Amino acid sequence: MIDRRLVTNFDWTLLGIVMTISLLGVMNIYSASASYTVVGAPYYIKQMNWLAFGLIITIVICSVDYHLLEDVAYWFYVGLLILLLLVLVVGKKSLGATRWLDLGVFTIQPSELMKIGIILAFARFFNNYHALGGLSVRDMLYPLVLLGAPTLLIMKQPDLGTSVLVVLIASSMSLFIGMRWSTLVSFVLVTVPLTWVGWNHFLKPYQKNRVLDFLNPERSRLGSGYHIIQSKIAVGSGGFWGKGFVKGTQAQLRFLPEQHTDFAFSVYAEEWGFLGTLVLIALYISLILWGLTIARRCNDRFGALLAVGVTAMLFWHTVINIGMVIGLFPVVGVPLPFFSYGGTSMISFMVGIGILQNISMRKFMF
Repeated sequence: MIDRRLVTNFDWTLLGIVMTISLLGVMNIYSASASYTVVGAPYYIKQMNWLAFGLIITIVICSVDYHLLEDVAYWFYVGLLILLLLVLVVGKKSLGATRWLDLGVFTIQPSELMKIGIILAFARFFNNYHALGGLSVRDMLYPLVLLGAPTLLIMKQPDLGTSVLVVLIASSMSLFIGMRWSTLVSFVLVTVPLTWVGWNHFLKPYQKNRVLDFLNPERSRLGSGYHIIQSKIAVGSGGFWGKGFVKGTQAQLRFLPEQHTDFAFSVYAEEWGFLGTLVLIALYISLILWGLTIARRCNDRFGALLAVGVTAMLFWHTVINIGMVIGLFPVVGVPLPFFSYGGTSMISFMVGIGILQNISMRKFMF
C-alpha cells in the first residue's frame, strides 16, 4: 500500500517551476532550430520525449524512500567511473571530444550523470562522518579521492566545463558541512600552483583560447572569439521587449553557434528581450530557493545533504551558462537546466528533481 501522506504531500510547486522552465525550453528549441535541416525528428520533439522520459524517472524515484539511495551511493559512483573509463576506450567522438557512449538505441554522456554520482557519494560520506570544529585537511582526504578520480577522467575527454561543475558541486556540499579556515586557506594556496600546472600541461589550445577570449573577445573576432561576440550581440539586440518569437535574426540567420544547446539563452534573450529574461531568471531563482527550503525542512542529515547537492548542481549550471553567454565567464559546454537541448542532461536534472521531490514528500515521516 502507498502511504496516502506521500500523495497529499506531493510538491506541486517544485514540479510547476520545473515544467514551466522545461516548456519554455521546448518552445525556445523550436525557434532555435527552425532554420535547421534535421534528419529524423526535430530537436524540439526529441526534447519533449526526453522530458516525458525524465518525468517517468522522477515518479519512479519518488516511489522509493530516498534513504535507500545511501545503500547504493558508492555502487552508483563506481559504475559511473567504469562508464567514464569506457568512454575513453570506446567512446563516440564528436567535435573533437570523446564524451558519449553509443548504446545502440541511444547515446549517453556519463560525465553528466556523474554530477548525481558525486552528490550521492558525498552525501553518504558526510552523513556518516562527523568532524568537530569543521572539516580539516585530513578530514577532506577521502572526499578528495572521491572527487579527483572522476574529475581527471572527465578532463581527459576533454570536458573542462563538466569537470569544473563536479568540483563546484562537491565544494558546495563540503562548505555546507563546514570547513575550518585553515582548510580553506590551504586549498587556496594549493590551487594557485595547480592552476599553473593545468594551464601549461593539461589544457588544450582551444581551451586556453576560450579563457583568453573571455579576457579579450576582440583578439579573434572571426576565430575563437566569434562565439561570445555573436552571443552578446544576440542578447543585447533583444532590447526590452525582444524581437518576437522566431524573429531573432542572430538565430534564424545562423550567426549563433550551438544555439539550441549551449547558447539557448541567447536565442531566448533576443526574442523575448529583457522582460522575458527577467521572467526566466526569476523562475530559476525560485527553483534554487525552493531547493534550499526543502533542504532546510528536511529532518535528517542525509536528506539535507542530497537536497543541497542537487540545488548546488542546478545553481552552478544556471550561473555558469547565463554568465557564459553574456561574457561574464569563459565559454564552456554547460547546458542551462531544463532549457538547453540534450537528452542525458535532461535525465540527470530530472533525477535531481526526483530526489528533491522525494525528500520534500517524506519530510513528515522522520
